[in-house]
Amino acid sequence: MRSMGRRAGMAAAVAVLLGVPAGAAGGQDDLLGALPKAKHSLEEGIRQLTKNDEAAISGKFEVEDGHLSLSIYTVEKGLGVDAERNVLKEFAGGPDQEAWTPNAETFKDVPHVSRASMQATLMSISRFSLLEILAKARKDQAGTVYSINPVLRDRKAGFVVLVANEGKSIELWYDLMTGSRVDRK
Repeated sequence: MRSMGRRAGMAAAVAVLLGVPAGAAGGQDDLLGALPKAKHSLEEGIRQLTKNDEAAISGKFEVEDGHLSLSIYTVEKGLGVDAERNVLKEFAGGPDQEAWTPNAETFKDVPHVSRASMQATLMSISRFSLLEILAKARKDQAGTVYSINPVLRDRKAGFVVLVANEGKSIELWYDLMTGSRVDRK
C-alpha cells in the first residue's frame, strides 16, 4: 500500500513538472462544461495581478470541490529576482462572480515550489509575457483559452496553451524563445 501511495505521489509530481493540468484525465469534461459560467477570462486575471512588480508565470481554470476556479501563479518581486529570493504565490478564486476576488497562497510545499520555480525561470529567459502568448493563441484558435504554462518537454522550452472549443480541448505549443507556434506531433 505504501509503495502505491509513493508511486501515485511521484506520478503527480512528474505531471506537475511537465506542466500537465491538474485533473486532466478525470475532470476535464467537468472543467470544459463549467467554463461558460466564467465572467472573467484568464487574461483579465493576469492583468489584475500584474499591475505592480508582480509577474504572472502561469494560469489556468480548474474545477476544485465542484466549483470553477481561476488560478494564477505569480512571482511577487518580478522576473528579475531568482526564485530562491522571490515569493512564489498562487491567486485563486471563483471567476463566476461579478468581481474576481482571489485568495493568495504563498507556496511552501515542495511540488508547488518546484513547479513555480521552473515556471519563473522559463518566464525570465523568454522575451514574451503570458499576455502576449495568449493574444497569439486567440488569433490562432477559436474558443476559450483556459490554461497557459511555460514547460520543458523533450528538452524544448515552450508555452502550452489549452483552448476549449465545442466541448473539446485543443493544445497549442509556442516556442519559448521565438513565440512562434510549433506543431508538435
